[in-house]
Amino acid sequence: MAKQLMEQEGGGDLQWMDMVSDFLDSKFKIPGTSITFGADFIIGLIPGIGDVAGYVLSSALVVAMARHGASTKIILKMLGNVILDAVVGAIPIIGDLFDLTYKANRRNYRMLKEHHQSGKHSGSAWGMVILVIVALIAIFSLVIYLIFNIGSLLSNAITVSS
Repeated sequence: MAKQLMEQEGGGDLQWMDMVSDFLDSKFKIPGTSITFGADFIIGLIPGIGDVAGYVLSSALVVAMARHGASTKIILKMLGNVILDAVVGAIPIIGDLFDLTYKANRRNYRMLKEHHQSGKHSGSAWGMVILVIVALIAIFSLVIYLIFNIGSLLSNAITVSS
């Protein structure tokens, strides 16, 4: 039944979202361990730019999920996951370790899939999509601000201790 529901309501899009979230969060595995990681972790290793790129990719995925009928409550939870991932991910080393375990994109995909399977899916929600885009741009601005401030604090701390 869940498979039929997904096929009726944009199953191809849901499969695409599954593949993208998997690629971003858990496509690769460290040999000999159960630890998985994805492109979000790899690009996050590039200071500043990687965190911004990861945020943009995660945001695009949330917009796609909003477009496919995620409820306001689900979208707010997804935004919380993306914000947490972006803010903690901006902290050098700690953020990279956090990215290995938190996997915000996979969490968001699972929420959307459960929402679809529960039968609460109501189709496209363009008003919500516009709201999500505006919120993501505002959050993006805040994340950029935080990244530069963290960088300045670290730079000052290194300069003072030298």
